[in-house]
Amino acid sequence: MNTDPIADFLTRIRNGIQAGHDAVVIPASKIKERIAGILKQEGYIHSCKPVNHEGRDYLIINLKYVKDKQNVIHGLRRISKPGLRIYAGVSEIPEINGGLGITILSTPQGILSGKDAKKQNVGGEILASVW
Repeated sequence: MNTDPIADFLTRIRNGIQAGHDAVVIPASKIKERIAGILKQEGYIHSCKPVNHEGRDYLIINLKYVKDKQNVIHGLRRISKPGLRIYAGVSEIPEINGGLGITILSTPQGILSGKDAKKQNVGGEILASVW
């Protein structure tokens, strides 16, 4: 049993990048699909494809590299954890690396990037930061 599936999701991506893999396979859930969609939208991964293998759903995430296998993702960090939830209002959403990274939030409108949450004028739980 996994107590923090989002942290597991981020760790699998981090490990895949450090090992130089082209893709990572992650057990699927709707929240993981939405986070992967945000990573694709922001240009941190190539694609995310849901697959069903032997009755179980998985996500195949194709990682993105630039020339000479330099990773596009330099860091992933889980912010709000099961033991300590971190919330932010719309004016308190942090900028990561002076705007070069993204914040991923769980809002009443769904899982959004920090930029989209500010556009929609909503705050929420800060799930992770990516740079």
